Amino acid sequence: MNPAYVSGTSDEPLLWRTIGDALRVTAERFPDSEALIARHQKVRMSWAELDAAADTLAAGLLDLALEPGDRVGIWSPNRFEWVVTQFATARAGLILVNVNPAYRLAELEYALNKVGCKALVTAERLKTSDYLAMLRTLAPELAHARPGALESARLPCLRHVITLGEDSHAGCHRYGDVAAGGRDAARQRLAAIGPTLQPDDPINIQFTSGTTGSPKGATLSHFNILNNGLFTARAQGFTEHDRLCIPVPLYHCFGMVMGVLGCTAFGATMVFPDEAFEPRSVLDAVAEERCTALYGVPTMFIAELDHPEFANFDLGSLRTGVMAGAPCPIEVMKRVQRDMHMPEVTICYGMTETSPVSFQSAVDDPTDKRVSTVGRVHPHVEVKLIDNDGRVVARGDTGELCTRGYCVMRGYWDDPERTREAIDDAGWMHTGDLAVMDDDGYVNIVGRLKDMIIRGGENIYPREIEEYLYRLDGVQDVAVFGVPDPKYGEQVAAWIRLEPAAALDEGAVLAFCREQIAHYKVPRYIRFVDDFPMTVTGKLQKFLMREAMVEALGLQEQQTA
Repeated sequence: MNPAYVSGTSDEPLLWRTIGDALRVTAERFPDSEALIARHQKVRMSWAELDAAADTLAAGLLDLALEPGDRVGIWSPNRFEWVVTQFATARAGLILVNVNPAYRLAELEYALNKVGCKALVTAERLKTSDYLAMLRTLAPELAHARPGALESARLPCLRHVITLGEDSHAGCHRYGDVAAGGRDAARQRLAAIGPTLQPDDPINIQFTSGTTGSPKGATLSHFNILNNGLFTARAQGFTEHDRLCIPVPLYHCFGMVMGVLGCTAFGATMVFPDEAFEPRSVLDAVAEERCTALYGVPTMFIAELDHPEFANFDLGSLRTGVMAGAPCPIEVMKRVQRDMHMPEVTICYGMTETSPVSFQSAVDDPTDKRVSTVGRVHPHVEVKLIDNDGRVVARGDTGELCTRGYCVMRGYWDDPERTREAIDDAGWMHTGDLAVMDDDGYVNIVGRLKDMIIRGGENIYPREIEEYLYRLDGVQDVAVFGVPDPKYGEQVAAWIRLEPAAALDEGAVLAFCREQIAHYKVPRYIRFVDDFPMTVTGKLQKFLMREAMVEALGLQEQQTA
């Protein structure tokens, strides 16, 4: 038997370095080169300027009596301050906690309390989300608190709220004041902390939805994400001359690891077209900044290709990039290569818990491999496919994909039980994805052990939504599952059985969801039913519900790469 096991080899060793040191090295190599362009903020920073900004903000954070190991949340769309905060927290040994900009009240409260955030850097608002209003709902004590002395009943660990923008707000620090740098004592403290930091130290927490209903805080180290950014960019042939357009969110590994840290590894320029994805601003940024690379989930590329003015943009500077986060429709891949001048576009596969990338196609892979697989294993990473008994399957057979190596997270924050469920005694991360490996080591993802929904690159676990809907008066039972969608890949559908005499309608369910959970988790389709299809042992048969909805709505399953 030819076992479905691969080990990524490389002549390039792993970096034993902290993120703060990595920024310093790049700033010394390319001090005057453009590091960061935030077009929507009209901000341009060289590597030397970014390095200095990280230092002063790090000192400012220490001046707030924050200590290495404290958790600092960031709740913001893509802004230059996000990147500065990412480097500043790493340099001060503070653990950055990524808070999804789409989070609503219940999710925000859970995330901040689960990891014990002591400080929160927050935007004032994003589109219809008023972040400060939501914070004041959770912590009305802000209205009368002295900045840095918040004592909230619902957010007991939170002391500091740092707001982005020029306005002052009751109980909050202004980012600009903190970013101006701390007193001499704080700067001396920062200088003393640097040599004590180790690459294996936890430095970032990213929340992933969980099948038990509550998000899990994947805890990642400098070593995890710095190396993953390096090898993801290396596979695209990045140099200091590349300019990467980053419309994907910074709160996600796609933005902050593959984007920011990938550029940092090579001195490439980060270009942020907008605070949130808009196809027109991406096309503008690529054309005007002469970007050589572009990142996105398939939904983003589809929106760009289908923009009514697409033909008016000169995208000839593009060469490479990454499409990831959801299955890539084959025809979309071909259009990106042809119409967006991205012959070297790559496909990536991974998960937050693996920093995130474990598989990536090469820029010179045969076309059929680049549109039908997720490529081959990354350097310094092991992967095996196993059956239900934990034995490695043969190449060509289907098995669960398991990953081992430098990229595997340290664990789920304050959750040893779920960490043990995910990472076995031999160090293998069990992804829950079903895959097939061919004789050349290329892997195709063919399904999921669990019923996770992937909508436009966002991982959604039905159990989380189900447990939330159970809190709505009148709901007796609920089943949530995914149905195919031509734009997002999948949409959320919910079957609901009401209690006798309950008078809920679709509008009431949607209103209940929109106040508390992120927009992408709100069911797109709702059906009220009298019963659910079940096995003889009482297990829900969600595949039958999906089939029924596909037929009733006239949907089509999506052909994917």
